[in-house]
Amino acid sequence: MKHDTALPAPFHAALADGPPGATCVWLQAGSARIRVAWWKAGDKGTVLLLPGRTECVEKYGRAAGDLVARGYSVITIDWRGQGLADRALADRREGHVGDFAEYQQDLDAMLAEAGRAGLPQPFYMIAHSMGGCIGLRGLMRGLPVRAAAFSAPMWGIAMAAWLRPVASVVSALAGPLGLMARYAPSTSAETYLLQAPFAGNVLTTDREMWDYMRRQVAEVPDLALGGPSIGWLKAALRECAALAVMPAPKVPAICALGTVEKVVDVPPVHLRMAGWANGQLDLYPGAEHEIMMEGPAVRQRFFDRAAALFEANR
Repeated sequence: MKHDTALPAPFHAALADGPPGATCVWLQAGSARIRVAWWKAGDKGTVLLLPGRTECVEKYGRAAGDLVARGYSVITIDWRGQGLADRALADRREGHVGDFAEYQQDLDAMLAEAGRAGLPQPFYMIAHSMGGCIGLRGLMRGLPVRAAAFSAPMWGIAMAAWLRPVASVVSALAGPLGLMARYAPSTSAETYLLQAPFAGNVLTTDREMWDYMRRQVAEVPDLALGGPSIGWLKAALRECAALAVMPAPKVPAICALGTVEKVVDVPPVHLRMAGWANGQLDLYPGAEHEIMMEGPAVRQRFFDRAAALFEANR
């Protein structure tokens, strides 16, 4: 499948609750078929919206609405192994990738689609969680992005202290023992949104946005994903370690982080932003992992600050 002959893909518009006029297509990225969705609006440029692990394009319908309202076109993606994109393992509930370099193929296919679709330049980036890891690598290899806004980026893997040495040993032995396709320690096929109660969840303090995210995976089970494989964990640990020793890119950036973040490892985020010459860490008191899925005031603050950064770098 070539980028100039992208085929229509299904899109659950009612669940996305985004602006009208979404286009959703299949793309081929290396050996994987992935899905992207885009909204063309305004002339300020286009935001490459990079989701986190487990997520799908529908989850960012409301975020697309926030950006379209500010004059930006938006393109977002189902990374390989999640959403409706190809999944590598027979158990489609298990998130797996052999190497994070594979995600760069997805990112390149997404960028090519933005060009094919005639989405307006310049390009900007908003990257959440695992998308922040993929996006940082993209910036480091020269992705044509004027400015970037990160949301709780996965620049380190959060895990209990007792699990760290276990994870290192397990990931080291997984290949020789043929365990790469097993679920990572302490994870399972269960989808967090369908398993956890709202009270005490680690994603958002806003009940309405919790219900929005939960409804998507409850009504379309093919969008849901459980825990990662040991192979994914090994690849993620390797990528985070590799990025940590590289200098920050010269792209202007802001990084939003909730003060009660529990999903990604927080110290690497502070360390990275402290060394980012034209980067700024922006703390959100009381916010959980999903800054773009928090209450209205938090969401408005994030999108206003992202739009201001983009406007200053046109």
